[in-house]
Amino acid sequence: MTDEQAGHPVVELAGAALRALSHPMRNRMLGLLRMYGPATATTLANRLGVNTGATSYHLRQLADAGLVLEDDSRGNARDRWWKAAHLGTSFDTGALLESEPELTMGFLHGIGQLYAENLFRAIDELQTQSPEWVEASLISDYLFQLSPAGLKSMMTEIQAVFEKYSTDLTQPLPDGTEQVTVQIQAFPRETR
Repeated sequence: MTDEQAGHPVVELAGAALRALSHPMRNRMLGLLRMYGPATATTLANRLGVNTGATSYHLRQLADAGLVLEDDSRGNARDRWWKAAHLGTSFDTGALLESEPELTMGFLHGIGQLYAENLFRAIDELQTQSPEWVEASLISDYLFQLSPAGLKSMMTEIQAVFEKYSTDLTQPLPDGTEQVTVQIQAFPRETR
């Protein structure tokens, strides 16, 4: 964890940060910087399959919003390195929908797209995973009959379990471990 991240592990999404992250490319770039650490515009362009001009532009937008910082400990005048300013992002969906509905919908659609891409990538990699990782993985959904209060209570309990298993992702991986993504979505389904 960097000094900047130690003081601000999570950024609350609003204003300029919401505007910046309402673009799916910026969401992807910020996620890559959080997952893999500092990178150049060229490195990000190669990972994302886009040109360096696009990643440079989006990095400047993320920097203007306070979501990324230039990493002065790396690179040179020709080779700028960027790092995430925070370890995570939190947001109040209801408040954002009320204050900035269009930007919020763009942000949420981008998140949904990223989650779907993550799931498809995981499915594609199943054949090359060890039997232990295949057995430990889960792709499933469950249906419940709940009130809004019941769903909120369930999500609070699930988040407590996540906190129990929380680790410092900036540290090297211990032997026998991998970074694991647990995606969770909970929403009412149309039943008619």
